[in-house]
Amino acid sequence: MKFFKKGEDPKKQENTPSKPHPELQVISGSEISGGKTPQPGVQSQQQPQQNIVLPNIKYKIAIASGKGGVGKSTVATNLAISLAQNGFNVGLMDADAYGPSIPTMMGIQEKPVTSPERKLIPLIRHDIRLMSIGFMVPEEQAMIWRGPMLHSAIRQFLSDVEWGELDYLIIDLPPGTGDVALTLTQALPLTGAVIVTTPQDVALADVRRGVAMFERLGVPILGVIENMSYFLCPHCNEKTEIFRADGGKKTSERLGVAFLGDIPLDAEVCTAGDLGVPIVAGQPDSPQSSAFGSVVSELENVLIESDDDDELTIL
Repeated sequence: MKFFKKGEDPKKQENTPSKPHPELQVISGSEISGGKTPQPGVQSQQQPQQNIVLPNIKYKIAIASGKGGVGKSTVATNLAISLAQNGFNVGLMDADAYGPSIPTMMGIQEKPVTSPERKLIPLIRHDIRLMSIGFMVPEEQAMIWRGPMLHSAIRQFLSDVEWGELDYLIIDLPPGTGDVALTLTQALPLTGAVIVTTPQDVALADVRRGVAMFERLGVPILGVIENMSYFLCPHCNEKTEIFRADGGKKTSERLGVAFLGDIPLDAEVCTAGDLGVPIVAGQPDSPQSSAFGSVVSELENVLIESDDDDELTIL
């Protein structure tokens, strides 16, 4: 589907070739389906593709949610910064091809440059190496993707980016259980997935679907984070349960996965993201930042236990 500005003649635009970004080589649907011979160096989807290994990255963690509106990207950015504050080398990949919000939340709108080896060099903000579709496409442009285009873009963001040596690569997935999650799990052996939810029943029902999807794909569930869990009064620090109490914790117990912690509902967290300085970076001593720090500590414990289990299995 193509959109035209008011006053433009669609007929004059029919023969105008599109200009793809020079570093994103998108494979067309006809090439994927076998209607045309693939270009040299471009592998058809009909042929098996090897996994992308990324040996210089220790933990590859997908941040997912069963539905939109739960603050998944806010959680991903603040977790990444909290990990960096703990001394880790961290990358953040915005894989939300339909609504990339990491550029806004991290306060960066530059375009990445390429290395002599023709690889994209991540942008850096708040000590985090960043890559997002939003860096390539104008902010007002609609994101309209077909499956093969998504497949190509996600693989390129993994293999054609100079991520360097990282302790953590945090991958912000789009909400739901669609093509991006499937492509990512097929392309990259993930350390695991973290599911973000809110306390409402409708969100918790989607957690169960998300967990089932990752389990079916063979991706370990590292835990559940309950966002917007409670309102913390800025004057007296009293907690008020806006939705329901311990919904995320009870759901994680029912599903047999770890509960990593809860994050308060607070206007400061939203405002900080809109200003491009996430709360953990701008107000590191705030109660909200402490909540993210507690979640990171729990995540580290889960990963340590997972590493120990792997070692025991090998022995």
